[in-house]
Amino acid sequence: MIKRAACFVLLIAIAACKPPATDDYVERIAINEQASGPSAPIDSPDTEGAVWGESDRAGRIIYGKPGDPPMLALACNIPENGAPTVTLTRFVSADPQAKALVAIIGNGHMARLPIDATWNGRVWLWEGTYPATSSDLGVFTGSRAIEVTIPGAGSVVVNPAQRPARLLEMCRQAARLTPQPEQPDSPA
Repeated sequence: MIKRAACFVLLIAIAACKPPATDDYVERIAINEQASGPSAPIDSPDTEGAVWGESDRAGRIIYGKPGDPPMLALACNIPENGAPTVTLTRFVSADPQAKALVAIIGNGHMARLPIDATWNGRVWLWEGTYPATSSDLGVFTGSRAIEVTIPGAGSVVVNPAQRPARLLEMCRQAARLTPQPEQPDSPA
């Protein structure tokens, strides 16, 4: 009986001991702040009657319904020194400094291109800039409808039109005319 009592007292004493501190100890604390996440996704816009139109900037076209805010823009950027690029803008609010892939499908092409939230001085918009010679931009060269999708920013169905193809061809022509930097001769 005494042995049992001694074992019982010993077990109670051991159970009352605190374990030694360790590096991987995690303190349990209450979290009062709600975790912030991405904005709620938006619905895809109705594009019935939407068309490409000229912008107030040369080398840029905008897509949308006449009289409504634009949904998309395509711009050819021709720098003084460097290769021409094409910028795609999705006119919808983006989370600050967000990054995503834009999926563009149509005209026998499929492209997934990086696109970033860009501050335009007033709001964050989705914008990506790509080399004018990129084969991924071939999605804009056909005469059929295409679909531009950014996660959380909906899908924009772009009605068939030749304006994107003409803009892209003009930009690619400028790329062909841009002098390439000289490559050093290889040693013989």
